[in-house]
Amino acid sequence: MPSNKVLEQKKAYVAELSERLKSSIAGVLVNYSGITVADDTKLRKELREAGVQYTVVKNTLLKLAIANTELNGLDSVLEGTTAIATSADDYVAAARILSKFADNHKNFEIKNGFIDKEVIGLDKISGLAKLPSREILLAKMLGSMQAPISGLARVLNKIAEQKEQQA
Repeated sequence: MPSNKVLEQKKAYVAELSERLKSSIAGVLVNYSGITVADDTKLRKELREAGVQYTVVKNTLLKLAIANTELNGLDSVLEGTTAIATSADDYVAAARILSKFADNHKNFEIKNGFIDKEVIGLDKISGLAKLPSREILLAKMLGSMQAPISGLARVLNKIAEQKEQQA
């Protein structure tokens, strides 16, 4: 039987993990078995640079943390090795990075995920992974907003040039 100190550490970890799940807007659970340390290091670096928090968790502790949230649907996939990637501000980063990694590593598989406290399946995670990053979407939107204004400026400039030539 574990000591009181170990039990208190586990309770604190579960509370921290539960709070992390509550404050995250998106998350992905994966089975990481069979990847090398070098691949894992590269993956963690890429996730960290994207602002995604990635940790390996024990299934029993994750089940306890999930019990304190609206994510009870994740219980069914908590078998084998489990790691969780969560993001507090980017809906697609974890799905995009982990899906790309899973495509290149046959032993690495995505189990399930969530968005805005709603459990989603593999098909939705795959759809999220195909979305461009937030920065790319913002750049496209800004470009489409600037196009009409640029066109108007060119037309007005041509009119001004024509009036100067006529004068």
